[in-house]
Amino acid sequence: MKRRLFATRAAAALAATASLLAASLPATARAQAWPSKPITLVVPFSAGGGVDVMSRLLAEKLRPTLGQIINIDNKAGGSGMIATMAVVRAPADGHTLLMATAGETAINPHVHKGRMQYVPEKDLAPIALVVKVPNVLVVNPALPVRSVAELLAYGRAHPGTLSYGSSGIGNPQHLAGELLEKLSGVKLTHVPYRGASNQLSDTAGGSVSMTFVSLAGARPFLKDQRVRAIAMTSAKRTPLAPDVPAVAETRGLEGYALENWFGLFAPAATPPAVLEKLHAAVEQALRDPELVRRLGELGGEVVPMGPSAFRAFIQDESKRFARIVQDANVTPDN
Repeated sequence: MKRRLFATRAAAALAATASLLAASLPATARAQAWPSKPITLVVPFSAGGGVDVMSRLLAEKLRPTLGQIINIDNKAGGSGMIATMAVVRAPADGHTLLMATAGETAINPHVHKGRMQYVPEKDLAPIALVVKVPNVLVVNPALPVRSVAELLAYGRAHPGTLSYGSSGIGNPQHLAGELLEKLSGVKLTHVPYRGASNQLSDTAGGSVSMTFVSLAGARPFLKDQRVRAIAMTSAKRTPLAPDVPAVAETRGLEGYALENWFGLFAPAATPPAVLEKLHAAVEQALRDPELVRRLGELGGEVVPMGPSAFRAFIQDESKRFARIVQDANVTPDN
């Protein structure tokens, strides 16, 4: 009995010593062993949506490089804040990552600042921008307009009649409409929805005049001519839809630009060497023509960007979204 007790205590002491030694190793040494177990990629949206599918495509390409399974963990709700907080609170060892959008990192601090429990620039480490996702402005076919200029002229001639749908208060689609209203001076009534299908169906049916939506969501409606595309929200034409002009091509709207984007993040205290390995793996994956093609089919334009450039990009985007939110007095209730 005494021998077994001694052996048990000795094993426990050795395990504790090993744990302490591992914790005391420099970040570079710990990074050499990373990843040592499956990686969890947290997605702030339900399974089957654009962000989820893109995350799964990227995870599939990262697996051979990293040598570990990447599990997708969908944590929808709370305007993305539930998922983000789960990652912020996770161990900063590179085994829990976040696929975040502009909403969780550059918009929420301005729309939901009273409810925020994290500070993006302090609590998250940017790894790589994966894609930019411009929205397309589509209108009801019965509306006698084929360009943004004609749309605004119609709005001026029929005050208060134009309405637009979006996927919810404070998201990039909503802010795209607010920016168009501010720059043009034409009153637009915002109608928030819970998903692209409903907002497109109501645009096709005439319940709302138009909607801002992803290209992937709009394609079936465009193919059947149930809606008409008149502009993209990107600063210039996108190769994803080269025949559709940018809103910024309209006289007086040259400064218009607003698009969503998806990027990879880790908890802020993740070792730099691990972040470097992650970025290198993502960069390699985004050079794969098949992945680029499939992301494009989902409305994502691959724009590789490293951690430093990505951090600066987020800061600029946050300032721009802040101006739109403040000018339009956007709150969770309106």
